[in-house]
Amino acid sequence: MTKPSRVMSTQHPDNVKQPFFTDNVIISGDDEIKEAFYAFSHLKCKEQLWDCEGKEVDNHVVKKLLTRYEPFFLKHKFGQDVFLTLRAPNPTVEKSEAKILLETLESIPRSYDVANLFYKEDIAPIFEVAIPMVTKAKCLIRISEYYKQHVVGKQNSKLLMGDIKISEWIGKFKPERLRIIPLFEDKESMLNADKIVEEFITYQKIDDFQRVWLARSDPALNYGSLAAVLINKIATQRLFLLRQRSSIEIYPILGCGSAPFRGNLTPDTVDNVLKGYPSIQTYTIQSAFKFDYPEPDVVKAIEKLNETSVKEPIFVDEEKTIGIINKLSEEYQNQIKLLIPFINQMSSYIPDRRKRKLHIGLFGYSRSSAGITLPRAIKFCASLYSWGLPPELLSLNILTSEELDYIRKVYPSFDQDLKLSLQYLNKDNLKYFPLEIIEPINKVSSLIPYEENYKHQKITSIIIQNLKNKEQDVLIENIERAGSIRGFLG
Repeated sequence: MTKPSRVMSTQHPDNVKQPFFTDNVIISGDDEIKEAFYAFSHLKCKEQLWDCEGKEVDNHVVKKLLTRYEPFFLKHKFGQDVFLTLRAPNPTVEKSEAKILLETLESIPRSYDVANLFYKEDIAPIFEVAIPMVTKAKCLIRISEYYKQHVVGKQNSKLLMGDIKISEWIGKFKPERLRIIPLFEDKESMLNADKIVEEFITYQKIDDFQRVWLARSDPALNYGSLAAVLINKIATQRLFLLRQRSSIEIYPILGCGSAPFRGNLTPDTVDNVLKGYPSIQTYTIQSAFKFDYPEPDVVKAIEKLNETSVKEPIFVDEEKTIGIINKLSEEYQNQIKLLIPFINQMSSYIPDRRKRKLHIGLFGYSRSSAGITLPRAIKFCASLYSWGLPPELLSLNILTSEELDYIRKVYPSFDQDLKLSLQYLNKDNLKYFPLEIIEPINKVSSLIPYEENYKHQKITSIIIQNLKNKEQDVLIENIERAGSIRGFLG
């Protein structure tokens, strides 16, 4: 990969509609093989994320793709034209899934062998692994060194005195080098991403480029949607400065969902996202982006992402921005405490879309120790949208007019995104919430003119009646109908 892709197709399940290639609305197993091929062949994505968290590692994904879709992959070579990037657990945080990382790393040379036989040449179909919830450079260094010493390194060992090397017995282990992509998900780590990455690239003597993944959903879940935007603004700015002082290309990845709360990246909003994050190299597209919009619109949007050149970031006043982030986060967390019963009441009815459990969310993890739990970001969003309360409206009431003017400068599509969110606000349903929620939301709704989406308002009113009457089947159907109106589940 001379330069990382502009679009990474992921397996995040925020879609409403059932993909055409599966008989079940829940995507699992071989359906994900079909999904990867669809992303490569029809949507023209060059990169597919393969999630190894919370499910059995498929050591044969490369073999399945090459054998089932041989004509395509003969023309589009793995590791040169199209790429499969693995996402593995972080043993520092995800202790219960720590050994899945080892299975994942051991599968990489096997995939190399398959590709070598298929192409009859030295080609590595997988050479990158993304690691979530990174908080320090040692998380990355350990994985890189484990691969060097215990996956590839063992080939030079001998099992018996005077016997042949393992490489002569089993065959050589390639690729010899593995690229590690850190995924930063909490505020402190995101704001220190440049320092953590600098320590990693210095220790590993990386001299060409480094990819860095910045989360969007989990920071929003932890600190609020606008706070997450501002955290990413500072992080991308600091990574750009790292690139300048290190003379190494730093390629940021932004993990965007389709819900406004989780990044607002849809085929309809590509221009706004590009304008807001001009220095991002790679944008992730999730299931709603791929399956809840007409295919021609999706292809056109991906073409737009691919063709737009990377620019400098929108520079922000870091001191002022961090002050606003802290202010927003405090207000958001106070409001969330009041909304927990409403969220958890609705979340059990939000339908699943993937057959696996993703990693524990930072907010949910920290709160569960105090007896408070929240669902993961997609179900969190879907729950509040189903109440007719767009979660990205939370905490905005705390901002002064001066702060709003500043935000509009560094976040060019703020008013457009806010208008998009406000259309899904059902003011009739606000009566069910505490006054401490009603008054702030009413204040936010007066910031700009907007038009309510009548269909969404009507269906979310019905959803609450379904919830009260415990009409489970029809409730789930109406939650999906509301998602279809929005163009995403959560």
